[in-house]
Amino acid sequence: MSNQRLIIGFHAVNARLWQNPASIIELYVLEGKHDARMRDVLSKAETENVRVIVADQARLDILSKHARHQGVVGFIDASKQHVDIEDVLENLNEPPLLLILDGITDPHNLGACLRVADVMGVHAVIAPKDKSAGLNATVSKVACGAAETVPYITVTNLARTIRELKQHGIWIIGTDMQGSDDLYHFTAPKAVAWVMGAEGSGMRRLTRDLCDTLVSIPMFGTVESLNVSVSTGIVLSETRRQRILDSNG
Repeated sequence: MSNQRLIIGFHAVNARLWQNPASIIELYVLEGKHDARMRDVLSKAETENVRVIVADQARLDILSKHARHQGVVGFIDASKQHVDIEDVLENLNEPPLLLILDGITDPHNLGACLRVADVMGVHAVIAPKDKSAGLNATVSKVACGAAETVPYITVTNLARTIRELKQHGIWIIGTDMQGSDDLYHFTAPKAVAWVMGAEGSGMRRLTRDLCDTLVSIPMFGTVESLNVSVSTGIVLSETRRQRILDSNG
């Protein structure tokens, strides 16, 4: 199956069982493992009629490509999780909070960004299909279940998607060390999409040109740059803080 994707570990498997069990093709579990987490997985799998296969350690190691699987490995039909930005925007009960990742090719960085996005209530993460890390077992593992809960939308033409977001009244805010505003003196628009570029190279030129403004993250120590997932956490946390204060104000 061309759309088959591997997921490993309890976080990823549990998230898939609760969020989209119909997409699970089959689960492999370690023989003789009967702790509370495994019992929960097996109970939910039985409720959802998910096929479960008991396997030994050697087989699980091979299936997981020797990643740390915790005794549970699954295969999903990735085509059953497709969602587009229109689906997301039509079902919101608050102004959109989106994350655009331009050129993030490291799966560990993508997984960490998805994890932060989930924590901060991001409605969708958008990335170009080319020059971006796709969802895979590493991403799911690092994301600790967020890859199964946060819509991850890949698009063939990021510039066109950004223009469409603007037509929905969404402000496109880029992050850049040379930004004209600094994060802590910038009031985020109600409807916003934050754009994060790759470490070192940053956003591509066209993406940068399409941003409504560029914002920098003030640096108070000796470190001159941040990992993209750390930067993502900082800007999303500040945006969520402003929203909470505004709703209470």
